Amino acid sequence: MSVHSSLDTSHTDHPSIELDAAARLHATGTGRPLIYVPGLDGTGLLFYRQTRLLRHRFRVLTFRLRDEAPDMDTLVADLLHHLDVAVPSGEPVVMVGESFGGALAMSFASRHPDRVAELVILNSFTRITPRAKLHAALAAMHLVPWHTMQWVRSLTAWRLHSAHTHQDEIRNFLLLTRGTTKVGYRNRLRILTRYDIRPALQRLTMPTLFLAADEDHLLPSVREARLMTASTPAATLRILEGHGHGCFLAPDLDLDQLLHEWASLRSGSVEPTPARPA
Repeated sequence: MSVHSSLDTSHTDHPSIELDAAARLHATGTGRPLIYVPGLDGTGLLFYRQTRLLRHRFRVLTFRLRDEAPDMDTLVADLLHHLDVAVPSGEPVVMVGESFGGALAMSFASRHPDRVAELVILNSFTRITPRAKLHAALAAMHLVPWHTMQWVRSLTAWRLHSAHTHQDEIRNFLLLTRGTTKVGYRNRLRILTRYDIRPALQRLTMPTLFLAADEDHLLPSVREARLMTASTPAATLRILEGHGHGCFLAPDLDLDQLLHEWASLRSGSVEPTPARPA
């Protein structure tokens, strides 16, 4: 698979539309609105594989996080603006948040529950502990030249991706994350030093699906997902066996299928997939 073919999101039946050039807000596909909230990279570009799978029945929205945002409140306000632009009718959306994007998505949904029909959280967390980890990472950013980050990402790919993710997808990941800036990365780490969603979980009353990879070497995703599921009123937990942190790029991870199975489970038409104990 070439880089071009992997990154191509065009399709004659589902044209890609740039809704807001300044915010890099894009829409493709037809159907119910689904918005992807990106992780710490902030680019919004790493959803390309799932977009191809979803756009036959969803209008998929992607956007870039504002690098200069100093706090979660600002990012929540930005996300509300994106929804106002992309879905002016105010129709509630399916919101998919990955890792840091899960933190933002849950923060948004707890404050604007009327704008979220269903919430999907992949490999996220209630908070980061110990906080010293974040402060150490921030301190290291002052010592390590930013241009070495691509080299670091390539050396640590095994920690981030599912073990069976194709090398082409990992090369695409490295290419797309070149757009991550030091300012954005630093500000998002600072936001996490003050983040704790635990008091707000009870306000997530919409159907919520927590997805957790059991081979996540970056975060204790299964443990965190269990904690969040226990405190969220309408939550479902699904453990993704054999997957790592960045599993939206894995060849056998089909979010469209997972959403279909989740909807069937909620309607009582199928049995849940058994989860291996953590």
